[in-house]
Amino acid sequence: LLKHISIQRQLADLEKLADLNEGEFTLGVSQNTDLHVTAEKKPCPLCPEEKFKACYNHKLHRHLQNLHWKISVEFEGYRMCICHLPCRLVKPNLIGDQTFSKMGAHYHCIICSATITRRTDMIGHINRHVNKGETESRFITAPAPKTSQEVLKESDTDVQVLPNYTTPQKTDSYFNPKMKLNRQLIFCALAVLAEERKPIECLDAFGATGIMGLQWAKHLRSSVKVTINDCNENSVTMIRENCHLNKMKVILNAKEDDTDEAIEDGEETIGTIEVTKMDANVIMHLRSFDFIHLDPFGTSVNYLDSAFRNVRNLGIVSLTSTDISSLYAKAQHVALRHYGCNIVRTEYYKELAARIVIAAVARAAARCNKGIEVLLAVALEHFVLVVVRVLRGPSPADDSAKKIKYLIHCQWCEERIFQREGNMVEENPYQQLPCDCYGSMPGKTAVVLGPLWSGALFNTGFLRRMLFEAVQYGLEETQPLLKTLVCEAECTTLKQFSIHKECGVYIKTPDTSAESYLVHGKRKSNEVIRNTPKRQKCENSAEHPAFYYNIHRHSIKGMNMPKLNKFLSYLSEAGYRVSRTHFDPMGVRTNAPLAQFKTILVKYSTPTYTGGQAEGPVHLTEDLQVGDHVQAAVAGKAGDASAHKRWESIWF
Repeated sequence: LLKHISIQRQLADLEKLADLNEGEFTLGVSQNTDLHVTAEKKPCPLCPEEKFKACYNHKLHRHLQNLHWKISVEFEGYRMCICHLPCRLVKPNLIGDQTFSKMGAHYHCIICSATITRRTDMIGHINRHVNKGETESRFITAPAPKTSQEVLKESDTDVQVLPNYTTPQKTDSYFNPKMKLNRQLIFCALAVLAEERKPIECLDAFGATGIMGLQWAKHLRSSVKVTINDCNENSVTMIRENCHLNKMKVILNAKEDDTDEAIEDGEETIGTIEVTKMDANVIMHLRSFDFIHLDPFGTSVNYLDSAFRNVRNLGIVSLTSTDISSLYAKAQHVALRHYGCNIVRTEYYKELAARIVIAAVARAAARCNKGIEVLLAVALEHFVLVVVRVLRGPSPADDSAKKIKYLIHCQWCEERIFQREGNMVEENPYQQLPCDCYGSMPGKTAVVLGPLWSGALFNTGFLRRMLFEAVQYGLEETQPLLKTLVCEAECTTLKQFSIHKECGVYIKTPDTSAESYLVHGKRKSNEVIRNTPKRQKCENSAEHPAFYYNIHRHSIKGMNMPKLNKFLSYLSEAGYRVSRTHFDPMGVRTNAPLAQFKTILVKYSTPTYTGGQAEGPVHLTEDLQVGDHVQAAVAGKAGDASAHKRWESIWF
């Protein structure tokens, strides 16, 4: 049997049915010629004349692409496009004395030639055929052409990907170029751990194309023993091919020492990589590792118990969570289901997401009698990355569990504070907030969020060594972010970084001429390995303030706020610790109360309107303490007795 014309492999095949020459169409567009002069009107092959009239090539091309090809159903390399031809009659409708029978849009099944009206029903219809084992179509089909794989290069590592690597199917390997920064941060963390002890066994639990594990083995060489795991057979095959592409020797089974012989004997290999095909929970239960990275599609909570079960003492566990819809409070019910956390959308939602993930990690580690030390927490547009060091023992586990607290958040003024420790139930816990919104506003103005991680998010010494490794390996995209993280961990303004390959990395503070030594280029391995826990305690200085304020969120309407860097200096001159944050480009991390934050912001803001003053001053509350120029701006803008009401609406 011949297949229906609505079933095609490519869009070009569908355009051929309409006698649409793609070459002439693209040539006319590139030369900006008038297509109406050279082309003739042509009808759509899948629509009747009364539904879609004949048109020129460019309109017909857009019609086929948007109204037929994009809403098609895919099955084994074929596309079942929607059809408007009189193949399926709809039940007649009786209107008065006339009977109308209209033609309905439908799909033609590639297996049984049935006609289905809705796309979702067609997908379910195909799935029922697959479940019954009926996958052979009733017409003779040509074999699907082999897709040519594309080779991409990232950090001197070649990786072979499928043409649909950005939008893969369930059985295809996934490669996201936007996660390059994430992979470089993880590599720097592994490079720091490799300097502490050699060799270390590291695991990439979700290999996909194997790009991350290949970068580890290619740059760190004999310092690491890399294991790349994936439960998908197609992904394991692609990982082996990518290993051969980068001249890596592949071990398929470590127990039997079954070495892959795909590389020729005369060709020199750079390193050895073990490739396994298991469930991530299984391999982490069976073996012990020094470094484990989890990057599933979505949340990582299902793999935390297995990761902390056999990870070695002072090892590192890093995880990437891409379920940003739930972590960023867009799907609050999903966050409650996965993390057991109640959240709302706040101005500091990215840091809130990082603390949610760390709290889940700390609980999983405590169940295995292990504590954590947070080395790095990054929340960007596409992912949330958390890197923690494992501290074995019940005492570190108890210390980590005590840092999981609830947060009281005022929804009116965005003030926030962690709930005090204690077993006694307070009559009004909202009184712990520094603001008085709960007393002056009717109803409930605050909510309880959490449980969250209340400890530090960064380790200054570890970030400095990561910055040195980024310089050593030429990771230029990561260096600006690491510099911001170092300043954020110390809660200081941006410093002047000077990097020397011979001497190492130095930081020069803007207010003094003294240079503080960061990391020496020629390390002594015995000094680095010795007294690792003591060195970590020395690196942890005073913790940075929790959360941050967005300067736009608290700006005054009708006032020009100062530049961000100048505002940071104003807060610093007032005696507060202050720094910028990577979570928000306009965010300010400071230990100043919100009232003082607003007072300084209003003090150094300038009015946008310089009109005449009103008859009489504007009375403000005593705790604001703003300058006379603010009163003049508000009074001049209002010009009458309504200035009081306008100022209240602006401020509150």
